[in-house]
Amino acid sequence: MNVIAPRRHEILERDPVEAARSWLEEHGKVALATVVSTWGSAPVPVGGQLVVAPDERFQGSVSGGCVEGDVIAEAADVMASGRPRMLEFGVTEETAWRAGLPCGGKIKVLLEPLARARDIGHLDRVLAARRARRALAVTTNVITGTRQVFEPGADGMPTEVAASLTSGESRLAESAEGHVFVQALLPSVRVVIAGATNIGQVLAGLARQVGYDVIVVDPRTAFLTEERFGDTHSLTDWPEASFTSLGLDARTAVVALTHAAHIDDEALSTALRSPCLYVGALGSRRTHAMRLARLKAAGFDDEALSRIQAPVGLAIGAKSPAEIAVSILAEIIKVARGA
Repeated sequence: MNVIAPRRHEILERDPVEAARSWLEEHGKVALATVVSTWGSAPVPVGGQLVVAPDERFQGSVSGGCVEGDVIAEAADVMASGRPRMLEFGVTEETAWRAGLPCGGKIKVLLEPLARARDIGHLDRVLAARRARRALAVTTNVITGTRQVFEPGADGMPTEVAASLTSGESRLAESAEGHVFVQALLPSVRVVIAGATNIGQVLAGLARQVGYDVIVVDPRTAFLTEERFGDTHSLTDWPEASFTSLGLDARTAVVALTHAAHIDDEALSTALRSPCLYVGALGSRRTHAMRLARLKAAGFDDEALSRIQAPVGLAIGAKSPAEIAVSILAEIIKVARGA
């Protein structure tokens, strides 16, 4: 089985936590800004982050452009003092309009100083959990900066932490020590594309732009080439073997796009036996009816088969491979967000 993995530098270019880890090693200190509360127009949700290095390099976003300059300016003081600071911003209608937002709003941003000796181990733990697709919850006292890390099922877990891990929503909460920010760190949505087709090419690129993990699976090595898919994580094996090695979890979406019945059926059968959040399959209604008959003959009942989204994608009248890819990604986002 051949594997093409994404280049690490491309992850670093986009991810604030990865950048924080790298810059902390380089500079010895950075400032990490996290959106902890929003009201009104909020282009970056609670949990969104921005990291600032001492040389004023930054990565990430907390407002889509409205207040980043102020946060970066405050970051220098926070790094110098070594104390966290809560920033509150009221984004006016005029400022929001200049930034391309529909209306104003309010946000609270927790700005934390990170130091190499004290905090690099914490970032390593967060990144290790992410790579292993394990959930974590981190509570941070907004006055003292004291942190606690919780894993699902941990003894003595506070109620608000358990609720955040269940819902996936981060929030400000009260504690005996004062306000704490409870950050739910769930595995990112992972899109597993069975079929290195034209639609798969576009979908892989779009899903990566959204921030999803993407894996393309296809035993047809003539289809799944580096020339066609670049450094997208790729597995040139049959779906059952590939999916078993990956482990399909409740944050995984599976899309069957090969248009080869024997490959798509294997992909769908394996996906339906897993807890994955989304299962979609390309094909006309007639093609899908024949597919359902085959899967029913293989032992799947109507309830299991109803999980398959087919024809795949939101009904937006998509025709071209790019339009179909957009409709599929939109449907995955809709399901992942519980809309």
